[in-house]
Amino acid sequence: MAQTEKKGGLLRKSSASKKPLKEKVVLMYDEIFTTEDPSKCNPRFWEELFLMKVNLEYLEGKLEALDGEELMKIKDNINCLFQHCIQALGEEHPIRVVNALQTLCALIRGVHQKNKSTSGFDIINMLVGFDKAELCMKNLMESLDSLLCAEGSESLKSLCLKLLLCLVTVTDNISQNTILEYVMINSIFEAILQILSSPLSRREHGYDAVVLLALLVNYRKYESVNPYIVKLSIVDDEATLNGMGLVIAQALSEYNRQYKDKEEEHQSGFLSALTNMVGSMFIADADEKISVQTNEAILLALYEAVHLNRNFITVLAQSHPEMGLMTTPTSPIPTTPVTPLGTTPPSSDVISSAELPLDADVQTSNLLITFLKYSSIVMQDTKDEHRLHSGKLCLIILTCIAEDQYANAFLHDDNMNFRVNLHRMPMRHRKKAADKNLPCRPLVCAVLDLMVEFIVTHMMKEFPMDLYVRCIQIVHKLLCYQKKCRVRLHYTWRELWSALINLLKFLMSNETVLLAKHNIFTLALMVVNLFNMFITYGDTFLPTPSSYDELYYEIIRMHQNFDNLYSMVLRLSTNAGQWKEPASKVTHALVNIRAIINHFNPKIESYAAVNHISQLSEDQARQRCPGILPVTTGGSELLCASRSQRDPGSQNHRMDCLGCSRSREVFPPPSVLEVVRSNYDTLTLKLQDGLDQYERYSEQHKEAAFFKELVRSISINVRKNLAFNTLSQELLLKEFSTIS
Repeated sequence: MAQTEKKGGLLRKSSASKKPLKEKVVLMYDEIFTTEDPSKCNPRFWEELFLMKVNLEYLEGKLEALDGEELMKIKDNINCLFQHCIQALGEEHPIRVVNALQTLCALIRGVHQKNKSTSGFDIINMLVGFDKAELCMKNLMESLDSLLCAEGSESLKSLCLKLLLCLVTVTDNISQNTILEYVMINSIFEAILQILSSPLSRREHGYDAVVLLALLVNYRKYESVNPYIVKLSIVDDEATLNGMGLVIAQALSEYNRQYKDKEEEHQSGFLSALTNMVGSMFIADADEKISVQTNEAILLALYEAVHLNRNFITVLAQSHPEMGLMTTPTSPIPTTPVTPLGTTPPSSDVISSAELPLDADVQTSNLLITFLKYSSIVMQDTKDEHRLHSGKLCLIILTCIAEDQYANAFLHDDNMNFRVNLHRMPMRHRKKAADKNLPCRPLVCAVLDLMVEFIVTHMMKEFPMDLYVRCIQIVHKLLCYQKKCRVRLHYTWRELWSALINLLKFLMSNETVLLAKHNIFTLALMVVNLFNMFITYGDTFLPTPSSYDELYYEIIRMHQNFDNLYSMVLRLSTNAGQWKEPASKVTHALVNIRAIINHFNPKIESYAAVNHISQLSEDQARQRCPGILPVTTGGSELLCASRSQRDPGSQNHRMDCLGCSRSREVFPPPSVLEVVRSNYDTLTLKLQDGLDQYERYSEQHKEAAFFKELVRSISINVRKNLAFNTLSQELLLKEFSTIS
């Protein structure tokens, strides 16, 4: 009851003998909510108002309680209050400035509630009046810019950012927020960059600044020229870009830490002990309950930086100590409590490479590694809408990275090896990998691991077709770079091939259900063409000759899946229907895979029958296909087969490619391999065009609807979690007493 009275501005309840006693500021608010000019009776009314502690709850509640017609009657007083707030921002006394900032926030939020109704008035007209809007908003933005750039109170800067966030998120769809036209005209972009480039300001306000920038970039980005997009795309200041990267990395690291803490808490709890007693049959279901609220706002900021600014790509690889392993020294309580935006921003100080030098004994990390770990968590469960959006945005960011030449250069750099501990979804048929056994590898291996993990773990009834398509596209773009630059990546390709084949098997097993919702032939074609990429261009990027053995072994060992796929697409391509054309494309794409299967299988089966071998060992099968090297002979688009020659005095064999004189060593083959090799010269494969080409990512044409919905969700979340009354009057007085 006491709390309710306080919010209502009551210092004393009414009784039979006494009237209720209200705070002075509440009485002054009541005067504003009349049709009379409050300064008529008291010329110092506005000066006194901004010396009073703001009662946000009462002011907002008063505005919300009025209907549209009642609010229009006091429009002049509302306009006058708004204008005097702007004037107070230029005052020397910081208490007046703080109270003016908080009053502006309450006004904007309160009037916004009326704007959602059917009253039909315009929020700008209600706040400031059309005739004075341009000048007043110009003065407001200039004052905020000055406060953000000044070497003054961190509390004032915090409130300025919160006011700006309030302005931006006053409507769910920020592109319909006409107030932002004035924020576009009177840019605060340089003030945001200054915050990000300064270690002190970044530590206190970096999170709010990054989220604000991400939202401003998305204002009418498809309808008009957004100055924040233009300016962000050309930022080249290293300190600013690194500062932005550190803020994002810290926020993502905080999410990863929270998830890890919950995971450890869950595993050490009673449920974990119980499942250990009865077996692992319930582990997957139990671990699905581990959940930490996703942070789409900070992820959007990372996307905009990667997508718009080529210089930011270098920040992804900027090394710093592993944030989760660093012990943050105890620091005094900040003057401005941290306010959550979507999710709670990082509680520890945002580090900079200058403040925390690298230690040889500490595992180094970078923004990309932190992002990959974050992605491995949010992509585990795509049933939740927020996680689905986060997972999709993660894949879009990886798509942009996979298309960038410089990003690919450091992804594939053998001199930049990291141990990346991705989170893996608990599954009954596999054990949890030990963190200590992780090897140090180029970062592209972690990206491929993440893609393989997603492929393996999301074959379910609610099939995320869009995410699978993006996942396969990322793998394809990485392969195109490896083929183009002849990068021989030492990676366990067999895991990828096995995952892709199992994906094809899943599509076929659930043909009826999936075809009712998706065009599965698009995905099937992409998977088949990945195999064609390996078959056709594998000699340019597969690491060793044995890699060819594993490729052909997988194709022949799992030939039944390819045979079933061919039967399915042949059936649908010969029938008149909506799937005829997409199925036909898959039929044509399977020509080389079927040629390999049809060429080797009869020979192997014949050999097994003659020698009474019921089942070939893997070592035998793995070495029976040394790989086919692509050449063009006689003007015809064919892939020649290899022929086997024995080097004199050697037990090894050299595989020579007809027409190109390339050779490589293979292991001494078992007798079955001799039968297979005697038929290499009769194997003919077609050279397929366009396997190493892809369509580049385009946001406006294909992703506009997704980003509009995502930004709407972020705007609602930011507005819901935004708080302006976190500063106590005592704390402010203590802080400002030291200001000259």
